[in-house]
Amino acid sequence: MLKKYISRDEIEKTIKRLAAEIENDYKNREIIFICLLKGAFMFTADLIRHINNPVKVDFIRASSYGNGMVTCGQVMVTKDLELDISDKDVIIVEDIIDSGFTLKYIKEMLLKRNPRSLKICTLLDKKARRQVDIDVDYVGCEIEDFFIVGYGIDYAENYRNLSDIYIVEED
Repeated sequence: MLKKYISRDEIEKTIKRLAAEIENDYKNREIIFICLLKGAFMFTADLIRHINNPVKVDFIRASSYGNGMVTCGQVMVTKDLELDISDKDVIIVEDIIDSGFTLKYIKEMLLKRNPRSLKICTLLDKKARRQVDIDVDYVGCEIEDFFIVGYGIDYAENYRNLSDIYIVEED
């Protein structure tokens, strides 16, 4: 059963705030946004629409979940970047930070490619589930320890198409 948690209007307001923070920090410099697939694709698309800086977008696909609801801690990268990020300003865009395993792995991997700067932007931050230490530069909302779906976030590849974000409640 699904229970509405964050409305599309609230998501839009949050994205506009994050975009303003990013624009303020980068002052018309080009930014490469790295979208973590698959969950962050909707957030990334909506975020960059509100950024007036020159932007490029690339994608990484990595996971520590498989088809379950609990992270397994083992990160697998199945799609790597195509752009060269050396001496570039880079922002990793994530839908939700849970344990932090995937994001920490990706950040360490990208730092080895010598970007000028590397920051992290997440729509949702579930700090209660954090198992590794990772600094997040742009946080949309801190959320409680619910399993959520919608707005690109899935459960076993379902529910990504929902415009709002929902809590998955067990029957």
